[in-house]
Amino acid sequence: MSFLPSTVEPYWRDSVPLPSFPKLEEDIAVDVAVVGGGISGITTAYLLATQGVRVALLEADRLLNGTTGHTTAKLTAQHDLVYDEFLNHFGTEKARLYYDACMDALGFIRRTVEQHRIDCDFCEQDAYIYTTSSSSFQKLVKEWEAYERLGIDGAFVESIPLPLPVKAAVVMKRQAQFHPLKYLVKLVDALVQAGSAIYEYTPVADIEQGERLSVVTRDKKRVECSHVAVCSHFPFYDGGFYFSRMYAERSYVLGVTTAEPYPGGMYLSADDPKRSVRSAAANGETLILIGGENHKTGQGVPTMRHYEALSSFASQLFTVKDIRYRWSAQDLTTLDKMPYIGPMTADTPHIYVATGYRKWGMTNGTAAGMLLSDLILGRDNRYRDLYSPSRFYADPSVRQFFTTNLDVAKHLVAGKIEAAGRRPQDLARGEGAVVSVNGKRAGAYKDEAGTLHVVDTTCTHMGCELEWNSGDKTWDCPCHGSRFSIDGDVVEGPAKQPLKRLELDESP
Repeated sequence: MSFLPSTVEPYWRDSVPLPSFPKLEEDIAVDVAVVGGGISGITTAYLLATQGVRVALLEADRLLNGTTGHTTAKLTAQHDLVYDEFLNHFGTEKARLYYDACMDALGFIRRTVEQHRIDCDFCEQDAYIYTTSSSSFQKLVKEWEAYERLGIDGAFVESIPLPLPVKAAVVMKRQAQFHPLKYLVKLVDALVQAGSAIYEYTPVADIEQGERLSVVTRDKKRVECSHVAVCSHFPFYDGGFYFSRMYAERSYVLGVTTAEPYPGGMYLSADDPKRSVRSAAANGETLILIGGENHKTGQGVPTMRHYEALSSFASQLFTVKDIRYRWSAQDLTTLDKMPYIGPMTADTPHIYVATGYRKWGMTNGTAAGMLLSDLILGRDNRYRDLYSPSRFYADPSVRQFFTTNLDVAKHLVAGKIEAAGRRPQDLARGEGAVVSVNGKRAGAYKDEAGTLHVVDTTCTHMGCELEWNSGDKTWDCPCHGSRFSIDGDVVEGPAKQPLKRLELDESP
């Protein structure tokens, strides 16, 4: 078995030089503030800027360093086995609208690539959901029946191009894949050329409402505007209790080279654990992206085991020559699996949110940019009600609400009573763990130089106890998905404040 890379770095970010932008150092006034430098924020800003709207795009870290930079970048409306479920929960019209919205997003990306002549490895591929288990066969039959009822271009097949013993598969025709950062860098250039401003390393803390809106950064700089689009993955400004209406999951990706040629297509297993496969062009070679192993953030087995499981699966499919990359991503799922895109609440008509893409951010994020820009410009958009964050469906929303929040309560209590017997000094170099400091639960990581990084493991969002993520070397919250660095800095929200750093008493 090939060795796993020691560093966690997505192929996308490693293969493209990204532009850099300054931190916001003064108060400014614009028409629209867009918070978040991923595909949703950039697409929204691009569409507004090219219509003459003055936009400020604010990113807490570097552009494209969040979920967008860690995607598998499938451009597809085939978002797992959802259409039979959507038919049952939402009806034919809304299920078809969801498919249309995703296909419209794919079409927008295709047209934009052609218009700007973007070299981003865009190519059409068929997308497959397959099963190797008899237990999932009937689910695929029902999904295919949903395709037929909704008029989705596809087929029910008994084999796929990958060397897997499949029982059946559902294929969706004329989907696509691309290099997301090569594509989005061009949109960034276009919106800057249109006169809009981008600020990196500018985390936002609050939105103040008055005659106009004021976006307030963590450094107390203010962006006065008429509209705010919150595209920050998890909404930093949570007027609608979004933390209780979504849950966070992590998934993993390996980038491998193989002795065999890739047969084409994009693949996803209907069975658990999930398996995702697609190819990418990498400096004249074919890089195969093997993904899956999703689990709730901060829960489950040690995270390095997920990479090892993907490595084993890759070796079952191909003769693996090298594992070039490994990375992970975090995604949010809403109560009914439909993204929240639109006004954050009924009482905040000029504050918009886009979140809850359930691992399908390339099409959903693009659809969000198209919808949010239309709402801000006062245009009609037929997907407005479909994605409305204020919607509520009794089935499955009520059931999922209680399931999600009971899980939160379970982990909140479990973390408080967990015993931590180890001392920070006992850790090996490169090891992190829950430890005991002065009789209290804490988190420690010993780096390769032997330096200890010790933090309070109580999440600053709502007080849950964090767990160590060995694969990415972060402290992760099992309740709402917040993540922190080894020194306690916020890596991912909803938490806004860093963890308390602890000093060890070195006295004998």
